[in-house]
Amino acid sequence: MKIIRIVLTCLVFALASCKSTQKAQKITSTPKNVILLISDGTGLSQISSAFYFKDQMPNYARFNTIGLIKTSSSQEDVTDSAAGATAFACGIKTYNGAIGVDDDKADAKNLVELVSQKNVKTGMIATSSITHATPASFYAHTASRSSEEKIAEYLVDSDIDFFAGGGLQYFNKRKDNQNLLNSFKEKGFTINTNTLDVFENIKSKKKVGYLLAEGSMPKMEDGRKNFLSQAIDLGTQYLSKDKSPFFMMAEGSQIDWGGHNNDAPYLISELLDFDNAIGKALDYAEKEGNTLVIVTSDHETGGFTLAAKKKKRDDGSEYSDYSEIGPTFSTGGHSATLIPVFAFGPGAEHFDGIYENTAIFDKILEVTGW
Repeated sequence: MKIIRIVLTCLVFALASCKSTQKAQKITSTPKNVILLISDGTGLSQISSAFYFKDQMPNYARFNTIGLIKTSSSQEDVTDSAAGATAFACGIKTYNGAIGVDDDKADAKNLVELVSQKNVKTGMIATSSITHATPASFYAHTASRSSEEKIAEYLVDSDIDFFAGGGLQYFNKRKDNQNLLNSFKEKGFTINTNTLDVFENIKSKKKVGYLLAEGSMPKMEDGRKNFLSQAIDLGTQYLSKDKSPFFMMAEGSQIDWGGHNNDAPYLISELLDFDNAIGKALDYAEKEGNTLVIVTSDHETGGFTLAAKKKKRDDGSEYSDYSEIGPTFSTGGHSATLIPVFAFGPGAEHFDGIYENTAIFDKILEVTGW
């Protein structure tokens, strides 16, 4: 009888221990912060180029959790960036060209609007204009992605705490002659149109924005340097300064443009810059310990292929040299290929499998409890 009591007591303690462990696992799988990195126009071949053209191991190799998303918009098999980003930002399928609206052109709540109500700080970064399709979908609502002056007004009135990119002309050289830089000041923003600051210069500021080019930021080939990585570093420091949770979206915008131009050096240089930015985000997440990093793309552009390089023999006949890569393209537009999703940090396991692009929105809200 005494032995039975001892066994039962051990079982009770074991069950209690299991429940405690499960509870601890549940707590540690809930991230405080989320960094969503979007490489516009990037499919598996674009990602693969980092493994052939980067001098060291790409940061993509640091992920263990990988999924796939289906990217079609509501009305087309092949999506554009506006519909693709609206799927991420609002959790809905919509028509190509739509910014934060549904098929009936009604506003759809976006992540920034939803999480700001729960005291989550928010940030937007892009190597395009900050009013371009991808960043715009996280704070604006317009029937057309081309309405960048209207989108600029939404940014001024948004709950975003930090942003960095190009697009200055949509704020101070407008057709309506308004100067929205003054409006930013009225909303508590400190705006810099020259360069990124060091954190010490902005840590006491209420809100901060950087508009560092008239239109898009320069290409990497034209001297943009490490703007994207620096902006992510500055943004994470700024958004976390009061120990608040934060959501940040950062886009490597011009990988897509290299694909549209069928310009492999342009595409690869932008992709390698984006991989460096991934490293910056992962370094922060590893050090902070409670940040979920998600890396994905809205669609693939260019039908990019890492083909064997075409060469000619002495007799003029052509052959494929399998010892050297000669990147090729099949289109100047987008394609409908499935797109990889990489996740690191607490809650990363929720992002494996194959699912619709709208599930990125759902999974972020689910895993954070926002």
